[in-house]
Order: sequence, then structure tokens, then C-alpha cells
Amino acid sequence: MTLHTERRPDGVALVILNRPERHNAIDLATAKQLEFAWRDFRRDDSVRAVVLTGAGDRAFCTGIDRSADVPQPRSPYSVDDPLRTIGPKAADLWKPVIAAVGGMACGGAFHLLGEAEFIVASENATFFDPHTSYGMVSAYESVRMAQRMPSGEAARLALMGTAERLSARRAYETGLVSELTPPGQATAAALRAAAVIASYPTEPVQGTVRALWAAKEAAGAHALALAPHLISLGNLSGADQTARFAARDRGYRVR
Repeated sequence: MTLHTERRPDGVALVILNRPERHNAIDLATAKQLEFAWRDFRRDDSVRAVVLTGAGDRAFCTGIDRSADVPQPRSPYSVDDPLRTIGPKAADLWKPVIAAVGGMACGGAFHLLGEAEFIVASENATFFDPHTSYGMVSAYESVRMAQRMPSGEAARLALMGTAERLSARRAYETGLVSELTPPGQATAAALRAAAVIASYPTEPVQGTVRALWAAKEAAGAHALALAPHLISLGNLSGADQTARFAARDRGYRVR
């Protein structure tokens, strides 16, 4: 299985993206497994909080696996993005989710980070958005990050592409990350926080999560509604994207 789930006796479920050989990139099968896992947790009263992380120490998640074949409709009003439904809120799960990030988190990983309640990161974590470098519009991902960071930081993250990576320290300073840990300890810290939350009465906790999400839903819904049009109008062709990916400059700076 490319997604590992573990139900712990303290009421916390641990979800691990388990494709370390692909930097935990999400293929179509993993996307479906994530959707199923969130919906399964909705019906399981023994799960009161969730920690989401990635296997290995090189990456939390690097977005969609570029080998995934996703045919697109011939319409400027529709975009088929298999990552739009991988997050817990898309599955109507209002139990708190904490993301534990080590290594790279980029691109489509922001669908998951954007729907977590908060993020714990190891000091070796980095965040970046490669869309513009490859000739793609960062729409869904940028909306998610703009809801979690100051607008200038979200803009820089999206527009600098692969040339720059946001360090865990800078992510903490901007509020994207709520806690920094030594390398390899983000998951343990997230599990500790989740266990505290899971010890509280679940109905008030879920109501609080729903209230927090409602605070940013209205603006987010309007922005996300524009995303398919912006992507259809602005994306280069698949062949041009592939060519830019193959010719990419692997150098970058961390700030």
C-alpha cells in the first residue's frame, strides 16, 4: 500500500504517505486511498485526531506524481485535478489533522497542508512551489497558502518557483509552521499534540475545527472557483511543461 494508516490507543490515527522512493509524490491510487482514509475516519469514533506525515527523511510530499496520466476536458471552464479531493476537509472530516513535515513539501502537497489544522516541521523541512517554473498556473495551491501566510510571502513562494525554497525557520517566522523540531522529530511532536487534543471531548473539538475553517471559507470558496479558468488559460501544453521540466535548473537557494 502507498498509504499506511495506524490507529493508536490514545485516539490518534497516524497516516503516512508511503512512497519514499518517489519523494512521497501522489499517484492516482494514493489519491484514492487518501480520500477513503478521511471518509473512514469520519465514521470511526475511536479516531479523535489525526497526524499526517511522509515516509523517509527526504520529503513530506512533492505533489502529484508526474507519471500520472490525467486527461483534461476540452473546456476552459473545467480542470480535472485529482489532488483537489485528497484533503480531509474535502472529505467532510472535521476531526483535527496535524501535518508533520520533514524534508521537501512542494506543489500539490499544499492541498494537504492547507487542510491541516496546523503544521509541525523538522528544521530540515523546505517548502516551494514549482508550478511557474514548469509553465503551470499555481491556483489551488496558492489559494491554500495565501490563507496561511502573509500575502507577500505566499506570492514569493508561488512566483519564485524552483529557484528558491522556504526554510523551516522562515516558515515558522511567517506563521506557516507552528512548531520547529530537530530533524526527524516532527512526527513525534505532532503525535504528542494530537494526543492532547484527542483527550478532550470530541464534539467541542470538531465544532471548534469547523468554526476555524468557517472563518476563511467564504474568501477561499470565491478564489477556488476561479482556479479552473486561470489554469485553463495560463497553463502551457503538456508537451511544453514536460520540456521545461526536463530542462530545469536544479540549483536553488534556501531562505
